[in-house]
Amino acid sequence: MALEVGIVGLPNVGKSTIFNALTAAGALAANYPFATIEPNVGVVDVPDERLATINQYQKTEKIIPAQVRIVDIAGIVRGASTGEGLGNKFLSHIREVDAILQVVRCFEGGDITHVEGTVDPIRDIDTIDTELALADLETVTSSLDKAERLARSGDKDAIAKAEVLKKCKAQLNEGKPVRGIEFSPDELKLVKGLGLITAKKVLYVANVAEDDLHGESPLVQRVRDRAKAEDGAVVPVCGKLESELAELGPEDRKEMLESMGLKEPALATLAREAYRLLGLQSYFTSGPKEIRAWTIPVGATAPQAAGVIHTDFEKGFIRAEIYTLEDLKQYKTEPAIKAAGKMRAEGKSYVMKDGDITHFLFNV
Repeated sequence: MALEVGIVGLPNVGKSTIFNALTAAGALAANYPFATIEPNVGVVDVPDERLATINQYQKTEKIIPAQVRIVDIAGIVRGASTGEGLGNKFLSHIREVDAILQVVRCFEGGDITHVEGTVDPIRDIDTIDTELALADLETVTSSLDKAERLARSGDKDAIAKAEVLKKCKAQLNEGKPVRGIEFSPDELKLVKGLGLITAKKVLYVANVAEDDLHGESPLVQRVRDRAKAEDGAVVPVCGKLESELAELGPEDRKEMLESMGLKEPALATLAREAYRLLGLQSYFTSGPKEIRAWTIPVGATAPQAAGVIHTDFEKGFIRAEIYTLEDLKQYKTEPAIKAAGKMRAEGKSYVMKDGDITHFLFNV
């Protein structure tokens, strides 16, 4: 699954610090507005404690978690939609990702001056929304002209497309994202084909101070209220702390987290939320060579899930043998699960559930 999530934000809000910590990419980017022109791409493990639980009952040589691809996109500035600060190039990078992590600064002080001179996360979100809406408006306006010309000849598809584009245009004219519109399933298909930036799902990443790790400040609360109104979510992350944690070995990291009363780095939550934002879930395979999480879209059928391992598995799919983590905890071994009648045989129409432990039977 080569789905990608892009990290965006205004310059100097801590976006590259968080990206580098996420991907443990080492040296932090220089502190100037156009630090990241070509996007960096990092592959991030999605922490999943279910893998370790399976390993308690089934010994293996290695454990392979699911991964998500993160793209670090250059700081967006006011006027990006008109080409300000190499804006068009950046906007084309955002068009290519499947969902967006929007980093907003939610702490005062520090050595780095905010590009707008003051810290106001809602103004920052509005600035980015406006720039992305203006870029989409250009796309929608030119598509609408074409669709309306075709619609005049009675072309049914063009008539339907023109209606959807009119809805989008009205929303974008108000500087609001297209994801705020309720579309019918058919309209949604048309919208997906337009490649609009503001139709993508967004997760807000509140970059917080070291004394506000759980994001309880009024600044973060304002971002939460905004996200709630959009049916979205917020993950508080202290970029400074996370970049320090990323440089430590496993034991030192564990010790530092414990000293701060934390179970895991905030980036673990962020990776899981990014995975969910993309509409992904995991199923597991387990054996003496490896225990592995495989990535599939929510709603994938058993043959589609088999195809993620190898296309031959999908072509020659016979059935899937499936049990749950709860079954494994209760019965301890696969033979015991089978003996208890808990190993299910599922056919081609079975829709996979998150966390299914699976063996595929196929012939080539």
